[in-house]
Amino acid sequence: MNSPFDIEEIFPDDGESPVRLPRQQTGRSPQGTAVTLLADYTLRTRAWLPSGAIVALLAESEVSNASARTAISRLARRGVLEGRREGRHSFYRLSRSAAVNLSVGGGWILTATATTRSWDESWTVVAFSLPQERSTQRRALRGQLRWLGFAPLYDGMWISPHELTVEARAHLAGLDLGAVAVFRGRWVELDAASDRDPLAAWDVAGLAEQYENFLDRWRPVLPRIASGEVGGAEAVRTRTEVMDTFRRFPTLDPQLPLRLLPAGWLREPARETFVAVYDGLAPTAERHVRAVVARFTEGAAPEVRAHTTADLLAGVPTAFGSVLTSGFGDRTTGL
Repeated sequence: MNSPFDIEEIFPDDGESPVRLPRQQTGRSPQGTAVTLLADYTLRTRAWLPSGAIVALLAESEVSNASARTAISRLARRGVLEGRREGRHSFYRLSRSAAVNLSVGGGWILTATATTRSWDESWTVVAFSLPQERSTQRRALRGQLRWLGFAPLYDGMWISPHELTVEARAHLAGLDLGAVAVFRGRWVELDAASDRDPLAAWDVAGLAEQYENFLDRWRPVLPRIASGEVGGAEAVRTRTEVMDTFRRFPTLDPQLPLRLLPAGWLREPARETFVAVYDGLAPTAERHVRAVVARFTEGAAPEVRAHTTADLLAGVPTAFGSVLTSGFGDRTTGL
């Protein structure tokens, strides 16, 4: 079972985008925190923010000034941010590619953690054979399968209860991996000690513990949000942290049919808690971000806008004339 803080990639990689979002590290990285912060308040407008304001906001999340400026510089080199100068001052905004990727990822986070559909009791099996010297291709295939919700029943045989969508087939077909075959059928249970239940491919108990830990951390915050006790800086930090934590669940949770899972599965309560925290703090956090930005622009910051989970699900209207929605198959409707 992967820790939610060990996932290498949060958002799906379509293999074509020039933008490279930061890889996740153990704990929270300055680059990851900066991306979440900018996405939470400028995704709809791609507003230009003074570098000083970004540094100040990151400082409230315990990112040093030096680390914040290094993170901004690296994100610009990676194509996540665009920069410009006005006199002695630098401004940055999300690149178009980053905004598209982040909007896709935001919708995926919410759709992939919604209640699963009915199940026909069939399993999709991906069997592959790659020589040991093709370790890079082997890792690429495993990474794609993991993102698509598969898990290894055996080393070269990965399974999922969901059917492959056109998008998922295209992902696999686009990889030059050698011998790969896909089957779909029912599991025949053997009356033998060596029989391996397909559900054993996943660490269900470990995933349940992750959901419990999430709820233990965030449920106590809800009464404080309801009573208006959470101030501006804390609201921004809390929204950043709850997003950075919850967005790992789609990678950890393969959306197994509920009938395969223990009673009282906590996926939906965790999602509801995330929505309550993230949306409940949006107005307070937006006001605070605007106030910080205004200190560096000598005026208001009307283009700073906090989006909600409903915005992410609907597709975020952007300043460049399109509505960004997820083009990837989600696990509520199959892969």
